[in-house]
Amino acid sequence: MRFTQKIVDALDLPPRKTEAIIFDADLPGLGLRLRRGGSRVWVYQFKIGARHRRLTLGSATAVPLAQARKTAGDLHAKVRLGRDPAGEKAEGQARAAETVGAVLQVFLAHKRKTLRPRSYDRVERHLLKDCRSLHGIQLAKVDRRAIAARIAAIESSSGPVAANRARSSLSAFFSWAMRQGLVDNNPVVGTDRQKERSRERVLDDNELKAIWGATEGNADYNAIIRLLLLTGARISEIGGLRWSEITDGRITLPPARTKNAREHVIPLAPAAWAILETRPRRTDRDFVFGRPRDRPFTGWSISKKELDERLGATVAHWTHHDLRRSMATRMADMDIAPHIIEALLNHVGGHKRGVAGTYNRAGYESQKQHALSAWADCLLFIVEGRVSAPTVVPLRQA
Repeated sequence: MRFTQKIVDALDLPPRKTEAIIFDADLPGLGLRLRRGGSRVWVYQFKIGARHRRLTLGSATAVPLAQARKTAGDLHAKVRLGRDPAGEKAEGQARAAETVGAVLQVFLAHKRKTLRPRSYDRVERHLLKDCRSLHGIQLAKVDRRAIAARIAAIESSSGPVAANRARSSLSAFFSWAMRQGLVDNNPVVGTDRQKERSRERVLDDNELKAIWGATEGNADYNAIIRLLLLTGARISEIGGLRWSEITDGRITLPPARTKNAREHVIPLAPAAWAILETRPRRTDRDFVFGRPRDRPFTGWSISKKELDERLGATVAHWTHHDLRRSMATRMADMDIAPHIIEALLNHVGGHKRGVAGTYNRAGYESQKQHALSAWADCLLFIVEGRVSAPTVVPLRQA
């Protein structure tokens, strides 16, 4: 039957049939499928090898014959060239389902197995929170312009450091997607890295006193801040501190818990030990801080915000890392040797690089104990006017 619009409009389902396809005599494969209930749909049927395939072209009430014939003609030309329109459509639908948000879940499941918990939390925050506006875009259609716009938005709202960290996480994600064959290139490559201002913040006496005074009480975060000041440790090291890591008046962090994957021993001054003695200890929980039994302290952002509110304008624009830098700087002012400060910070510094690092395995435990005790004396004198040892080591004048 040669289709015309008038004939198509008059076609009806044969008696005692629930479904039928009537094909056009002029264009091979173009048919009108009729179903009981009034459904009238254009289809295109073709053969690839020994298999018959069928594509739906749309409702006959919405798609006129001329448009259906043109679409079917294009598909017929593809089939003549050996292509499979049905397979291409299925592949297109599969790719459309490969959105950034969907593929991210697979990537994060992979990274959870390879990253340390705190590193994983940062990557997860960057990709799920900071880059949420990209989640609905098909992965293969994310271009450099979209990435650059997102990085610029993060820089505007959270600063250059946050923008650069999110950019790094995005780049790692798209590099992984390339290795999986999901994309052909990494759209992050070529985008601008934001200029970061080097952090040189060292807290003065008034700021140290204000922070110490604002962290009174038995809350986990208050104790953590004071321990950070007294030990110079990283926040992940104190926030994830375990009772099993505290023995013989010192903290011994295993390689898996340190940034450079080296065991780190932190002797505890009496002031630091006194803080730990106030912490409740449970037989079913090894973590010193935090509430869930199997997780360390996690409330960093909200706790820091609440502390900033208590501090007001007294201490502005400071970070947790400033506590570590301030301790190291003050120790240098106290004439504590640079290699002892590096050992306290668990840095592989100049004296431990190259051949020196290969042969010099000294831990400087007694020197570290003396340095931290001297620093604790100075800190307590600054924040409370308290002398906890016969001699307080004075700070050099700037």
